[in-house]
Amino acid sequence: MQHPYIKEEHKIFRRTLQRFLAKECLPFYEKWEEDQMIPRSFWLKMGEQGYLCPDIDIAYGGSGVDWGFSVIINEELERVGSSLIGIGLHSDIVIPYISTYGTEEQKQRWLPLCAKGEMITAIAMTEPGAGSDLANIQTTARLEGDYYIVNGQKTFITNGIHADLVIVACKTNPQAVPKHKGISLLAIERGTSGFSRGRKLNKVGLHSQDTAELIFEECRVPKENLIGIEGEGFTYMMEKLQQERLIVAIAAQVSAERMLELTIDYVKSRKAFGKSIGQFQHNQFKLVEMATDIEMGRTFLDQLIAEHIEGVDVVTKVSMAKWKLTEMARNIATQCMQLHGGYGYMEEYEIARRYRDIPVASIYAGTNEIMKAIIAKKLGL
Repeated sequence: MQHPYIKEEHKIFRRTLQRFLAKECLPFYEKWEEDQMIPRSFWLKMGEQGYLCPDIDIAYGGSGVDWGFSVIINEELERVGSSLIGIGLHSDIVIPYISTYGTEEQKQRWLPLCAKGEMITAIAMTEPGAGSDLANIQTTARLEGDYYIVNGQKTFITNGIHADLVIVACKTNPQAVPKHKGISLLAIERGTSGFSRGRKLNKVGLHSQDTAELIFEECRVPKENLIGIEGEGFTYMMEKLQQERLIVAIAAQVSAERMLELTIDYVKSRKAFGKSIGQFQHNQFKLVEMATDIEMGRTFLDQLIAEHIEGVDVVTKVSMAKWKLTEMARNIATQCMQLHGGYGYMEEYEIARRYRDIPVASIYAGTNEIMKAIIAKKLGL
């Protein structure tokens, strides 16, 4: 179908990106999964071609293009594999905090390096005892002279090992009432005294995607690294989480499309009882149901993306898309693996990887239960 936000220049860009990924990514992806890390060299190649942070201003190393180009990048990376989500997090989740709330000095210092892939970013919200309940984070930052002294621990941090710059949510005023008014955002750079990495976490899926623990022990952060205004961190996160959740919805939709494509190809070639298993009515009906769900999901998602690009308030629809499309993708993964039979459980088949990669999408960027709570509130319930 024709996406409402796609123009001819977007189509040309997609074809160019597909050729790049076919050469520089697809042949190596399974090796990266085995090594459990995407090499920094790939980030640099992405940066060289202008595939990182394309929507930031030319003055800061970007291309200054509309967000439709970022959508295409996220879609094509997901078609290769879900473990590439750290790139979308860098360009479309972390960088907007700097480009929107950062000072001119911060933008000049960090954004050009981020666009080149020389500086990889992460955002650290989640803690061992605080996930979706961000108001109750325990990491603190007290101002002493020209430095914030940060103490605390973060976990499940995407790009945690590679990250050269981490935006950290912390309590600058632990006595604030309500609690969320005491949260601020600090940008902490690699090599800062008191900042260390914990474990690279061993996950069920997303094997080459870099996820880690971060530790801050009397970490001395220059006060110039405060993002925006002290005490406004929670507000900033609530504003930017909408695009983060949209990125997750896009990935879920593309993953579902890819799984259906794989399964249709498989059932056409797999024979049983003298004919292809795609000729059995039960299997046909299953595939028809999945194809219909996917088509309806794509229609809703494309309209949502178009509204987001136009600056429309899409909080309710983003929450709907995030939970509905991630649940859809998880259900489709189960059905597609079943249709692959025993082969679907073998690592050499892509469906096996997709099956273990997709469940976490309903957890990160706010659990689907939180999405439903947001929607209920917006409905006045």
